[in-house]
Amino acid sequence: MKTSLIYGLYLALAGLVLNLILFFAGFHSLEKFGTGQWIGGVVGLILAVAFIALGTKARRDEIPATENFGYGRALGTGLMISVFSCLFGIVTNFLYTRVINPGFREVIIQAQSAKMDGKGVSAAQIERMETFMRSPLGAVLNVVFVIIGAMIVCTIISLITAAIFKRPAVVNQPPMAV
Repeated sequence: MKTSLIYGLYLALAGLVLNLILFFAGFHSLEKFGTGQWIGGVVGLILAVAFIALGTKARRDEIPATENFGYGRALGTGLMISVFSCLFGIVTNFLYTRVINPGFREVIIQAQSAKMDGKGVSAAQIERMETFMRSPLGAVLNVVFVIIGAMIVCTIISLITAAIFKRPAVVNQPPMAV
């Protein structure tokens, strides 16, 4: 559990560093928001694969070779890394959106409004969406949907890494007499 906790923390901190880089590079502004989302998504996926794979391998290396580190155990490790990453991610994202970049939520709302306007959605519907997104319930639902999305992606990554890092137990058998 300690390994999963540590790698989950590393993944959440790497996500925070990525957000800081995007922020200081100007990609968390309305003008560059789409590009920033794309870069954040691709780099975030790479980070998730790397930390889940490294954490699963580290956990496998902790288990003696005489013990089985099968698919289920490897998958469980990847999923625990994902859960801890999401929990720590809530904290790091709260820190980012409330302390470091408190205007980021407004950038997201404006980007969504512009996207909906481009699709021909009525001004009244856009206004209702903006009002909802600014409400506390909208913020909570946003966090819930982000966590669900992250867990789905991390589960898929964990399924793949478990297949790669599973290891059967090495059984020492006495040599056969000839």
